[in-house]
Amino acid sequence: MNNEEKSIDISSRKVVALRDVQDAVTAGVTSLLIAENCVITPSARDFLQQRNISTVTCGKEKQAPEAPGAYGSAAPAVSVQAAASAGRPAPNPRLFTTPEAEAVKKEICAVGRKLWMRQFVDGNGGNISYRIGPNEVICTPTLVSKFDLVPEDLSMVDLEGNQIAGTKPRTSEIFLHLEIYKAVPEAKSCVHCHPPHATAYAITGKVPPNNIIPEFEVFVGKVAISPYKTPGTAEFAQTVLPFVKNHNTVLLANHGIICWGDTVTHAEWYAEVLETYCWTLMLASQLGVPISQISHQNADDLLAIKKKLGLPDSRFDTSRMKECQLADLEVPNSIALAPTPCDGYTGKSAESDIDTLVKSVTDAVMAAIGSR
Repeated sequence: MNNEEKSIDISSRKVVALRDVQDAVTAGVTSLLIAENCVITPSARDFLQQRNISTVTCGKEKQAPEAPGAYGSAAPAVSVQAAASAGRPAPNPRLFTTPEAEAVKKEICAVGRKLWMRQFVDGNGGNISYRIGPNEVICTPTLVSKFDLVPEDLSMVDLEGNQIAGTKPRTSEIFLHLEIYKAVPEAKSCVHCHPPHATAYAITGKVPPNNIIPEFEVFVGKVAISPYKTPGTAEFAQTVLPFVKNHNTVLLANHGIICWGDTVTHAEWYAEVLETYCWTLMLASQLGVPISQISHQNADDLLAIKKKLGLPDSRFDTSRMKECQLADLEVPNSIALAPTPCDGYTGKSAESDIDTLVKSVTDAVMAAIGSR
């Protein structure tokens, strides 16, 4: 049997993972013999499709692989089975070419360019998605710069991560988005990126303090930080689950941020608001003076506005929180870059500083007169 017809029998396995198909390709095979009820993981399926490797089900005729542009001709069997077991309808690939989908694709590309222009992403970093149906999510592809995105690059997956439409492989971090969609019905779009100042907080394990700038309180507010796990893994995707119901923005430890909203544009807005806020705090912290804080009464007014807009905030449930937790500027090291005192600054009142300055000038003048 030559390499063009070589196959390998893995029918004893109930699940075929990426490593299995990588080993098969290394061995030079062009088809795999699998069990009838075998489950192929999304990453393994993508790998097979990209390399034109077919599968043969035991007792059935050989199945040709889907052509690179044939995603969406039919929903993968495993996708239909997963949808049924989760009580969701089978994914509908036809949604990918509807007028609504075309508008969403254009919006995703526009937002991708905004992220790149604002230096929130570099290389092929970041990813964007939109939930267009009960079991259908349009997303950005892997290994494409957000500046270069065009609608034809986008993909569509079901809520289990199976690609059902699009010519380019979907982002490997789509599972982070999917966990949010499954946990928060209000979430229609997710934006993941790496804005420098917000990411600076994420890599120090700190969150920005609250009640400093009104716009931040209304649109973002209390920020959570999730523990670090390797990006693209199921463990990484699940790190945000404790937070996303009460937060629309989460810092990802040693990685970046994830925001969700009712539209792609609004999710991107939250990323902008957080990044500008973190940047402003860092600038203010270098002035060497205390940062002024919005009073509790005025902060409550901002929370009322936020609640009216339907935006989530963990501080709405004040029964579990002490008053000091509503405004946590006093928390030690809550600002990533600690204020650097100016020369001669003692942290005392302004009047005391003026007295000290007058005395030092007077002493200098008298010393100069006495030396003549």
